[in-house]
Amino acid sequence: MPARHVSRVRCLYKRILQLHRALPLDLKALGDQYVKDEFRRHKTVGSGEAQRFLKEWETYAAVLCRQSSTGEARFGTSLPEEKLNDFRDEQIVQLQELMQEATKPNRQFSISESTKPKL
Repeated sequence: MPARHVSRVRCLYKRILQLHRALPLDLKALGDQYVKDEFRRHKTVGSGEAQRFLKEWETYAAVLCRQSSTGEARFGTSLPEEKLNDFRDEQIVQLQELMQEATKPNRQFSISESTKPKL
């Protein structure tokens, strides 16, 4: 793998993690883990798939940069149907799992009265 390609991948990876700092904590944690997993998973793909992978993540970084610079608390974008039709079955499943994780209520910090120990 050429050093230029490795450098491009590394810079993109770092840029995305830096952009995630603007996200709410729960989305940052989810996004960071997803990015780490995806970059690790695509370490050994062929050059064609690597180029598509980088293009998509560069687009993601550009969108996230634009959204975080507006100061709005709204992140994300619609996925066009024609792009969705290009996904493999395992990518659709992964996308559904990501959507479920990103949209579920954040319960990890809630404490109810009934769970407190009685003295």
